[in-house]
Amino acid sequence: MFVMGCHRSGTNLLYDMLLSAGGFAVYRGYLPIHKTLIPRFGSPDKLSNRKKILETWLRSKGFRRSGLAAERLSTKVLQECRTGGDFIRIVMDEIAREQNVLRWAVYDPDTALNLPAIKAEIPQALFVQIVRDGRDIALSLRKMGGFRPFPWFRRSGGLLGTALYWEWMVRKARSHGRRIPADYCEVSYENLVTEPRATLRGLGEFLDHDLDYDTIYATALGRLQQTNSSFVGDAEAAHRNPVNRWRERLSRNEVAMLEAVIGGSLKEYGYDLTTSEEERRTNLWTRWPRYVYPKFLDTKLWLKVNTPLGKLTNLAALELGNAVRPGY
Repeated sequence: MFVMGCHRSGTNLLYDMLLSAGGFAVYRGYLPIHKTLIPRFGSPDKLSNRKKILETWLRSKGFRRSGLAAERLSTKVLQECRTGGDFIRIVMDEIAREQNVLRWAVYDPDTALNLPAIKAEIPQALFVQIVRDGRDIALSLRKMGGFRPFPWFRRSGGLLGTALYWEWMVRKARSHGRRIPADYCEVSYENLVTEPRATLRGLGEFLDHDLDYDTIYATALGRLQQTNSSFVGDAEAAHRNPVNRWRERLSRNEVAMLEAVIGGSLKEYGYDLTTSEEERRTNLWTRWPRYVYPKFLDTKLWLKVNTPLGKLTNLAALELGNAVRPGY
């Protein structure tokens, strides 16, 4: 199964809850086959591409965290892998075999962008999107630098681009999910935090897996033992309820701007607006970026996947180390 959601939505939290429930392979690595390796090196259905993908991933932090033997993994990848889905399945099946469990889960916010390909290549895959209030996402990501690809976003201090990115990501996942309703589920971050027992019970029914709250918090793997707050260093904020932080940290004008931009999506996902229509109307300048930025993101994604520009994909996130002999 695949956990996804916009960055800072709680994907780490939900993933660690699943692993803490037991029955899933425990893996805290990174498998960006569709996001990074295929755009950079080409489809693995060609042997030369497959070798480049394998050689690169064997140098990655994701491989080092897997605990797998390079020679055995290399043999299986070179013999069996023809798609990105094959690569994920081979790696995760091997990790599950080593740990003697029957199921595995991976998380990556950007799974939302590659859902159709993954589902076509791994037909039995299940997908869970965690959705968090876009105002809290904008606040959290601004703390980490935000998104400012255009000059006119400077006026919002990064909030506008970040909010539009949240809307784009969530809508992508929901659009893809509608095509596979039996295999797609959404979880509210706010419900997961404030009503964990009921939320986990409902998710467990979808996954056909026991997600017992007491077991999860007794095991407490990963982020359940430590804060993943973007407000690290602000001890008081880190221990306060992470829901609705935007109410305390954003000005009235900033909230009005965000609600003018993503208000329709906020209401669609069950979040109330707090500013008046008149206040939101003063932010008419946001209409132009609201139209342009999603188109920009769509174009950027298409160029990466469908043109030679994908070969420029940055490998830094893989945290590459020394070469490992792949065994062929």
